[in-house]
Amino acid sequence: MALGRREAKQLGMWVASKVLPTSPGHVFYEKLNGLLAEADFDRRVEDLCAPHYAQEQGRPGIAPGVYFRMLLVGFFEGLGSQRGIAWKCADSLSVRSFLGLSLTEAAPEHSSLTRIRKRLPLEVHVAVFTVVLEIAQEKGLLRGKTIAIDATFLEAHAAMKTMVRRVSGEDWKEYLEKLAKEAGLEDPDDEDLRRFDRARKNKKVSNQEWMSPTDPDSRIAKMKDGRTHFAYKAEHAVDVDSDLMVSAVIYQADDPDGDTILATVTSSREQLEAVGAEHAVEEVLGDKGYHKSETVMLLENPLGVRTYIPERHSPHGRRWVGKEEGLREAHYRNRRRYRGNRGRALSRKRSEYAERSMAHMCETGGARRSWLRGLENVAKRYWVTAAGRNLGVIMRALYAVGKPRRLQRGWATVFAIILALLAPIQRIFRPWWRRVVISYHRTLSRLDFHSLCVLGFYAPHEALSSTRC
Repeated sequence: MALGRREAKQLGMWVASKVLPTSPGHVFYEKLNGLLAEADFDRRVEDLCAPHYAQEQGRPGIAPGVYFRMLLVGFFEGLGSQRGIAWKCADSLSVRSFLGLSLTEAAPEHSSLTRIRKRLPLEVHVAVFTVVLEIAQEKGLLRGKTIAIDATFLEAHAAMKTMVRRVSGEDWKEYLEKLAKEAGLEDPDDEDLRRFDRARKNKKVSNQEWMSPTDPDSRIAKMKDGRTHFAYKAEHAVDVDSDLMVSAVIYQADDPDGDTILATVTSSREQLEAVGAEHAVEEVLGDKGYHKSETVMLLENPLGVRTYIPERHSPHGRRWVGKEEGLREAHYRNRRRYRGNRGRALSRKRSEYAERSMAHMCETGGARRSWLRGLENVAKRYWVTAAGRNLGVIMRALYAVGKPRRLQRGWATVFAIILALLAPIQRIFRPWWRRVVISYHRTLSRLDFHSLCVLGFYAPHEALSSTRC
């Protein structure tokens, strides 16, 4: 075969549609489209969005099903920005097929996503999450009896160097100049200010004094990697029996966990009741940050929820004099529950399922860094991302594939067969092996689902274990 050479070609004025390149499509997106078509996703979403559009005047807009599918692509492809999503949808033939775009039809631009997001309220985005949760209920995957709650910080689209004081409006440089003059420095330049700032002690900033002028809803918080940044708090409620998220609420970063858990449990119960789940939050699992005696009592009565929340160590003990009636009894009932064998087992499940949902959404789903401003805008995007995560769980249960880029053949399958043969041996070293898996979860997440099932890192529910593992 002779060597081919690339030559400059003049584009023709007219091209026949039959000679345009076609794509066989992606198997994952084809299966996902079939799942959405079976649930009548597009019609139901259009009914939800219809009240927010004009009935007769104006040109037809982008179909709501295309808008929400583009946001789902952002999760499945790990894209955080709308520009990246728009570029992927315009560039990939398989993604265009998933959106239902013809070869001669232009993909929506990122500005279109902004306009649609502003037009549709938060309630519509939450309703789309409910539609996906209903699909899981129809497939017999959702339980809803025991939910694990945990929170993580999302980096806001605001820089710390632009923060200003809430009362006076002065920025950080003006604040340093005032401190330098009080310390005796006359007419300091930028280098003097930096040197003075490095030498200062007790350098702290408070959300009561400082704010971001571009994103007033964001709050100063310490991120997972130790950096201080403007952030939001995302609180997940995960059904430990099915690994499905039943709520994903966005709060301000300085909202205490002991208060937000009440709103998250209420939101989870509303979602489960809306889809007709078998249970509606009977048990709640949390870490030490969620323990508050008043909250435990409110969860028991009037919500009727059993709590398994470990308490912080108190060197001086508890004092109940002058406290509300019933507070002491609720506190010790919670202590007996989480210290029992069942409580310890549920605590391990909480760590596994809640942390996994955060890894899927924030680390590999592109949601750790928010490119939107405002609590409502961040919440709109995050609810749809949570819906994409639930679709991944449903797809994994039906087809053993949770994302389009999951490895399915090759060395991963061979590795799974070897591990299946060594299953009796790996049970002996399970405590050590689980520590290795958690330490290197980013590397091991590239294995296919069968491998992780054998490792014991996933805990398949009944429907999943009866089909694939």
